[in-house]
Amino acid sequence: MIKDIIVNVGLNGTTGAHDPASDFAISVAETFQAHVLGLAFSYEPVIPGAVMGGIPPEFIESQRAESDKRAAAGVARFEAAAKRAGVSSESRTLSASVSGASDMLARLARRFDLVVVGQPDRELSAPDEVLDEAALFDSGRPVLFVPFIQKDGLKLDRVMVCWDGSRAATRAIADSLPFLKKAGQVEIVMVASKSAKGDEIAGVDLGQHLARHGLKVDVKRITSPDIDVASTILSHAADSSADLIVMGGYGHSRLREFVLGGVTKSILETMTVPVLMSH
Repeated sequence: MIKDIIVNVGLNGTTGAHDPASDFAISVAETFQAHVLGLAFSYEPVIPGAVMGGIPPEFIESQRAESDKRAAAGVARFEAAAKRAGVSSESRTLSASVSGASDMLARLARRFDLVVVGQPDRELSAPDEVLDEAALFDSGRPVLFVPFIQKDGLKLDRVMVCWDGSRAATRAIADSLPFLKKAGQVEIVMVASKSAKGDEIAGVDLGQHLARHGLKVDVKRITSPDIDVASTILSHAADSSADLIVMGGYGHSRLREFVLGGVTKSILETMTVPVLMSH
């Protein structure tokens, strides 16, 4: 069950009225009658070592003040939205460097059932990108990535499960069971470079497994000759009107350097529906 959620508020440092990650996390909390913690980071100024002595203190303080302002705005927006929704909630603001914030988020997330983060705008917000990858690789928890174009709350009319037989995909499916059990329809999708043999029914065992959980399951094999797996997945999600994608998150973390797998990276860069990933 999902009873405790943590969300990184203040997507890309926005100060407007809409924070897709916060709003979506609150809608998930409504669905599962869960508690949600809104976590905002005020980032310490990044000062290149080569110019340490040449930057006026006033500039450093203005950077710090601006980061504090963005964090406060994110928290205020989250608290107001949670109050309107009537969900159990709390908020915290932490000051940290970018690398320190990623470590804090990963460690804090281990005490929750689900992490919700926003899709980073890689042209505008490197900190959010680092936080998202830390949540995926280091938290040990499922992570729900919310597109920055997301406007609606959680819908589960149709959930698309990506299956390739891997450990990460297996973990994602197990972690997503609370969502799958509330779904109107679950579709297991496999992407292959060629059509299956006539007597081969890919994914049937997984379909049977989920059916034993009382789920309505369809199994579909998609042929993608050019092996552009991410585009194939997102195209099928659009064609089938999927409300949520479930998939394994691939990559590794070493010495605070995160390396995303190709499909995972492409999905996070171009997704148009929420994606639940586990690593």
